[in-house]
Amino acid sequence: MRIILASKSPRRRELLSELYRDFEIITEETDETLPVGVHPREGVAILAVRKGAAVKAKIGDEALIISSDTLVELDGVALGKPQDEADAARMLRSLSGKAHNVHTGVAVHYRGKVYSGTDSTAVHFRPITEEEIAEYIASREPMDKAGSYAIQGIGGKFITGFEGDYDTGVGLSMRLLGELICLATEE
Repeated sequence: MRIILASKSPRRRELLSELYRDFEIITEETDETLPVGVHPREGVAILAVRKGAAVKAKIGDEALIISSDTLVELDGVALGKPQDEADAARMLRSLSGKAHNVHTGVAVHYRGKVYSGTDSTAVHFRPITEEEIAEYIASREPMDKAGSYAIQGIGGKFITGFEGDYDTGVGLSMRLLGELICLATEE
């Protein structure tokens, strides 16, 4: 079976390599805007389906296509990737000393059908100083991460705990992916 990961994320590639030795990476540009009023938990599933559908349109139905999207949510508001350093600093200040949710949507396209779902992990941040924020932004790590941090990177030092699966916080819920692949390949 041909397996495609519709993501450029090195973190997702690493996680998927735990399940499959051989897979391809194919991505297509997709619109990542969500309809007004969509909660981030539902939004990540919409975006995951959209990303997989774009690749499916390019290569057809015979491959098993895996796509994913992750958003950080604080008090019902999505924190996507920062637009610049000031935006990253704003997000990190807003997360400082608080709990927030990381939502990861996963979609599996296979033989004309799509299976999707969302998994969430609650993440707790300790208070972060302005100096720590500036040093972290200087590392450049937050600049392409939802919520301006990486749970598996330097940003992990701000985390005091989490409730849920670690890999969901990284960006690909392996538990959910396994369930979706089983559904897709059983039929």
